[in-house]
Amino acid sequence: MCNDAGATFRREEEECTRGHVEGTDMMDNKTAHLEKTLAARTGLKTVHVRNILKLLEEGATIPFIARYRKEMTGSASDEQLREFDEVCRYSRKLLDRKEEILRLIAERGRLTAEVETSVRGAETLAEVEDIYRPYREKKSTRAGQATARGLAPLADALERGDLSLPELARLAERYVRGEVGSADDAINGARDILAERFSDDPREREIVRNQIRRNGRLLVKPGKGFNESGGYANYSRHSERIAHIPSHRYLAICRGVREKQLSMKIDWDIERVLSNIWSHRIQRKRGSAREVLFEAYKDGLKRLLIPSIEREVHAELKERSDRRAIGVFGKNLTQLLMTPPVTGRVILGVDPAFRTGCKLAVIDENGDYLDHAVIYPTPPRSEFDASREKVLDLVGRYGINGVAIGNGTGSRETQEFFARLNLELDKPLDYTVVFEAGASVYSASRLGQEEYPDLDVTIRGAISIAQRLRDPMAALVKIEPKALGIGQYQHDVDQKMLERKLHDTVEDLVNRVGVEVNSASASLLAYVAGVGPRLARAIVEHRNRSGSFSGKKELLKVKGLGAKAFEQCAGFLRIRNGVSVLDNTGVHPESYPAAKKLLKNGGVGTVDTDGLERMAADLGLGIETLMDIIRELNKPGFDPRTELPAIPFRNDVTDINQLRVGSEVSGVVRSIVDFGAFVDIGLKNDGLVHISKMSESRISHPLEVVSVNQYLPRLKVVSIDVEKNRIGLSMV
Repeated sequence: MCNDAGATFRREEEECTRGHVEGTDMMDNKTAHLEKTLAARTGLKTVHVRNILKLLEEGATIPFIARYRKEMTGSASDEQLREFDEVCRYSRKLLDRKEEILRLIAERGRLTAEVETSVRGAETLAEVEDIYRPYREKKSTRAGQATARGLAPLADALERGDLSLPELARLAERYVRGEVGSADDAINGARDILAERFSDDPREREIVRNQIRRNGRLLVKPGKGFNESGGYANYSRHSERIAHIPSHRYLAICRGVREKQLSMKIDWDIERVLSNIWSHRIQRKRGSAREVLFEAYKDGLKRLLIPSIEREVHAELKERSDRRAIGVFGKNLTQLLMTPPVTGRVILGVDPAFRTGCKLAVIDENGDYLDHAVIYPTPPRSEFDASREKVLDLVGRYGINGVAIGNGTGSRETQEFFARLNLELDKPLDYTVVFEAGASVYSASRLGQEEYPDLDVTIRGAISIAQRLRDPMAALVKIEPKALGIGQYQHDVDQKMLERKLHDTVEDLVNRVGVEVNSASASLLAYVAGVGPRLARAIVEHRNRSGSFSGKKELLKVKGLGAKAFEQCAGFLRIRNGVSVLDNTGVHPESYPAAKKLLKNGGVGTVDTDGLERMAADLGLGIETLMDIIRELNKPGFDPRTELPAIPFRNDVTDINQLRVGSEVSGVVRSIVDFGAFVDIGLKNDGLVHISKMSESRISHPLEVVSVNQYLPRLKVVSIDVEKNRIGLSMV
């Protein structure tokens, strides 16, 4: 994004206004204005902005635009296009609101050239609303009642500042009538009018807003229900600059306030603003009644303006914190879904528990369910021998060579069972701990019931745990993203914003990897560009009824899947054993003729820049598209996840009582938050690597150095709390 986007935006809007010619179509003006605004705010060239808008209006999806229309967008990435879409929606909203406000002010007969220039020059919705505030129809207010009683002329006279106190009193006597019972009532009414005028003044609102933003502090104190030994103990006497408060801390404080554990208020230098009001708006007045005027402004500041701006600032803090937290959720989800699949293993999924036993489910190398059982190796029954026999029986029958243990209740004890079992085996049964958040949601869902109608809900949970090790993406798309527990405060942030971010993240990743159309579930297919839930079900139904697809063009036989949907989805689908090798690549069918010509000429090796340009011209392609085709032809069926580090397995267990400060351990990153990363080192609870212990050099966020499911071979224990089962770790 351009740093001077605001200035550019203002300059271009003024140019657009000056260049307006009577009779020009309003929609064309708005479109041209939107294009210029987006170019300024995104840094993209105007021609690319125009192309992206046109593609979106034609129904193209962001994954399709990013992958197959690079020449039209300047090779904008998925992330850039998502940002473009967000800026576009805000810009449209801003432009629409400007037009609406200009219309409303004009209808009230108060639109002047100066007001119109101010509205059109506004850069944010907040600025537009500030300008409109004095013209807005208000509910019954003290100022409104005073105006209805005819006291506006008295307020005007007081605001001029040339009245003495006796003159003000004599003038006020003229307004004593009806509901105005005395001169004091009239003066108080005039003060109310001036207080509201002051609070509605856009310049004063911006001054106060900037003062609070830059210099305000958030003061946190214990609330009525404060628990000194509870989770909010560290916030009992907390003070922090608003400009610097981290998102996770603000969200934590907000949660504490909702739970009545904490109370908070904004503290800032109000006296400085009052001093400025006196210096710049009062001191130069000649009349002795200026103290009355000052009190009116002071009342407007404290009673009306400050509460309004403080609500705005809290809303800004909440939105900023939500966006930061949701951004972390999205990155965590990206890393979780991009975890490499575990291939070539028959996997035993284990859903640990105490009283009800550990549920087992076996899946084969393709992820298909084979068998299930229940064992009781954990307290209260602790049946080691019987549990061992059942596990060894399943291993013997199905050749199990990998175990996925959920990280829920009883996980630690279940790991101890397998570690003890491995002591007896010549060939240890390797296991890894799988983040099981959402497994219970899937097992009780309609989809879980449809996929495994004859199995108990608990067995479905064990299958989900095994399948998310086998192919994390294929398994996890069956679960609502916000149920995956991929960050803190996921229930505290704006839920619509969260759902949109997580959906967009999953959509981008699924299309980046590609989907095997003959084996994918409807849940996975639904995230393919241009498909969605309805067409996904139709594809699966057609596949079940007519057999596997042998070529991508057969998708056009699916009921409801027309030419537009085919254009959007075809490039992201794969057919491993199709009639054409191209069907197992990300080459779009529209480029098949060029790709076939390329194959015929043997031109899929390394080509220099001049050669690429000649080849692209010969094939009628853009260079970016040609390079993508060459990459696909060199690696048909390529899965980008396979280039990432594989999931580590283990066959022993860590005992907290054997650890000491200074001990070295290894572990797998399970979750990342703003202040650090939680790492599974084989204990009941994950250890925490604080951000200050991640690097010898300063970093701004843990995501700069770690990722979800990353294996950390050397970690130093820096703190141990046996009672709370907490471990502090260091990567330094």
